Amino acid sequence: MSKEIKNVEYGLEKIFEGAQDFLPLLGTDYVEFYVGNAKQAAHYYKTAFGYQSYAYKGLETGCKDYASYVISQDKIRIVLTTPLNSKSPINEHIVKHGDGVKVIALWVEDARKSWEETTKRGAKSFMEPTVEKDENGEVVRAGIYTYGETVHMFVERKNYKGTFLPGYKEWKSDYNPAPVGLKFIDHMVGNVGWNQMNETVKWYEDVMGFVNFLSFDDKQITTEYSALMSKVMSNGNGRIKFPINEPAEGKKKSQIEEYIDFYEGAGVQHLALATDDIIKTVTELRARGVEFLPPPPQAYYDDIPNRLGSHMSIMHEDISKLQELSILVDADEDGYLLQIFTKPVEDRPTLFYEIIQRMGAKGFGAGNFKALFESIEREQAKRGTL
Repeated sequence: MSKEIKNVEYGLEKIFEGAQDFLPLLGTDYVEFYVGNAKQAAHYYKTAFGYQSYAYKGLETGCKDYASYVISQDKIRIVLTTPLNSKSPINEHIVKHGDGVKVIALWVEDARKSWEETTKRGAKSFMEPTVEKDENGEVVRAGIYTYGETVHMFVERKNYKGTFLPGYKEWKSDYNPAPVGLKFIDHMVGNVGWNQMNETVKWYEDVMGFVNFLSFDDKQITTEYSALMSKVMSNGNGRIKFPINEPAEGKKKSQIEEYIDFYEGAGVQHLALATDDIIKTVTELRARGVEFLPPPPQAYYDDIPNRLGSHMSIMHEDISKLQELSILVDADEDGYLLQIFTKPVEDRPTLFYEIIQRMGAKGFGAGNFKALFESIEREQAKRGTL
């Protein structure tokens, strides 16, 4: 039995008894990317991933410094922001990191209290509590830095009836490709540098009251050539999950080292997006041009019945169809899950996406780690970065 399954078997509720309640989080509010061309990025995400036009802020709304396009699909909201002049600090972020996640916004009841509780515990402030108003009410936002230059923004919107945030207008578009079945953000993974994982984990424990409920070392996440270590952090109600990765020694360069080299520091590696029908979602994504990692060998799919054990009796997906689409399968005592990973969605080999369907399982696919990282290594070899 894997360490992951043992930890899940222990019971998340029991683990979370130690979680502190000074920072109640209601969920993920939005994720903001800094990008070189937000208009074109929005078109890509709508076309390839089925997001819908939602809100806009820019020159037409009186904002002279940047333009932001908000796209949505079910409970997922993505903000794509681009600077409008060379002096913008947003520019500096893009020059250094390329397109990437800047803000992970968390929905809270009290943004002021969230900022006060975290800053007094050692968080570096990004934005003091700020009240933003328009004819639809008010939103309070405040932000703190986490790993690298990434920010957690606390968003309090209980007194707001508008489309997104004050200063934004509804974005109506004639071009809205159909959704592909993405439901919500299951988790977000951060990559940090050598020997930074434990200090980042401690930061989440001390500053945000999170709990480390799953851990993987370099003996569990390893291939012939590379290795990494990971710890999964979660808030008290389990709605927010942030796995944190760091490199480990191996014969060649790991995917985490490659990310750190090209992103030039710590940052968000991937967003895991949940679906209720991964076969339908992945089929549609492939048809729209989304590229996924190459499939594992035949032996991986031959071994699925052994890995799933008793869960095979409730599995209704056709293994041959999963193999055709390169979808991976894993199980823990609570059920099974299906997952697949895209190739990096930008020219820098940094940000990518995971599509995940949980059929009871609470883990993160530990049984797939070896097959997954061997696929990533084959892509690294093509790029000359292994």
